[in-house]
Amino acid sequence: MLFVEGFVIFFLAYLAGSIPFGYFVVRIINGRDVRMVESGRTGGTNAFRAAGLLAGLITALLDVLKGVASGWLVGWLAPGNIWYQVIAAVLVVVGHNYSIFLTEQDPVSGRFRLRGGAGGAPALGGSIALWPQSGLVILPLAIFVFLFIGYASITTISITIISTVFFAYRALAGFSPWAYVVYGIIATLIVIWALRPNLDRLRQGKERVVGLRAYFMKKASEKLGR
Repeated sequence: MLFVEGFVIFFLAYLAGSIPFGYFVVRIINGRDVRMVESGRTGGTNAFRAAGLLAGLITALLDVLKGVASGWLVGWLAPGNIWYQVIAAVLVVVGHNYSIFLTEQDPVSGRFRLRGGAGGAPALGGSIALWPQSGLVILPLAIFVFLFIGYASITTISITIISTVFFAYRALAGFSPWAYVVYGIIATLIVIWALRPNLDRLRQGKERVVGLRAYFMKKASEKLGR
């Protein structure tokens, strides 16, 4: 019975994570295929590039809710099972990054691959599912990174790193289990793996700048051009 219960929870968590909200939101707003835009990912950042701010915000919110839903799922089928909570939250991130609904065949190699996002928003949702108040800490700090560090990829990674540090602090204080720290570490590794191309561009100095840093750089460039 325990095996069946776990299988159902983990399968549904992956399936929920696999729902490509960014793909549907962009299709509805302007008919474009978000996979054909910029990075080709289906998360909020690329939805913003493909169809504007509203599309990005809606996509990000829905992707966060996927992570939150993992907590509802475990609470419904196996309330109080900490490791089920952690594994379900991780599988939502995996499903988001490698969606079964976005399976495609590489025209060159002929191999099948799964498309998706980078995992930041569902990872935030997973942290909220583990401890709801965590969003009040993680989200403001991630927004700070976005505005002042100025890279969307670093912001995405910061979400999982902040989650890990936050849960480690709570675990050391005896307020939450170390299993939540394991979630943060695994989520961080998944996100970093997905963002390898961005990190390569960052090392080469080619990563796009965003936030207030981009604004001030633009203003400085305009002044120099006068």
